[in-house]
Amino acid sequence: MLLLVTALLLAPHLATASSSADSTRTVSGVSLPETIQVEGKTLVLNGMALRKKAIFKVYVAGLYVLTKSNGPDPILEADEPRRMVMHFLRNVDKKKICEAWQDGLEDNTPNPSVEVRKQFDDLCGLMADVKDGQSLVFTYLPDKGTIVEVAGEEKGVIGSKDFADALLRCWIGPKPGPGEGFKKKLLDVS
Repeated sequence: MLLLVTALLLAPHLATASSSADSTRTVSGVSLPETIQVEGKTLVLNGMALRKKAIFKVYVAGLYVLTKSNGPDPILEADEPRRMVMHFLRNVDKKKICEAWQDGLEDNTPNPSVEVRKQFDDLCGLMADVKDGQSLVFTYLPDKGTIVEVAGEEKGVIGSKDFADALLRCWIGPKPGPGEGFKKKLLDVS
């Protein structure tokens, strides 16, 4: 009986301790951890944003970086690990995703090289239709390239920092496809 009473008295304190250790941020019902480990480095959640198209919620994105920044330039200039997570809130077919990236490339990367254009084509070749509840994850590692994951499965690696920067510019470049408000949320700008 004493053991039961002690357990009941300690339960609220244990719950508080575990929730502070497992800090997350939530947007539109999607929770992401404040920090993640990538190749032995701790990346921090720079910001989260909801992508809407007309009245529909499409996905929640989270940008992880080694050093938080409120501007795109320090993130793009740093040759450091980073991760972009897109958690989908509805089904989206591969064709729509690829069209958005092609538009993002044209709008945010002036005169992309032939190699970067080919790498965007390679990215589309790795895609599949994405279902509600699934995620796309892009992890850039300086010595490896961008690891592409679709619905929890690693699909391939696309090399070059130029590609990684062009892809990230689709969200934080001068004309982000999801809009300026989305960009500000990823950069944690009020």
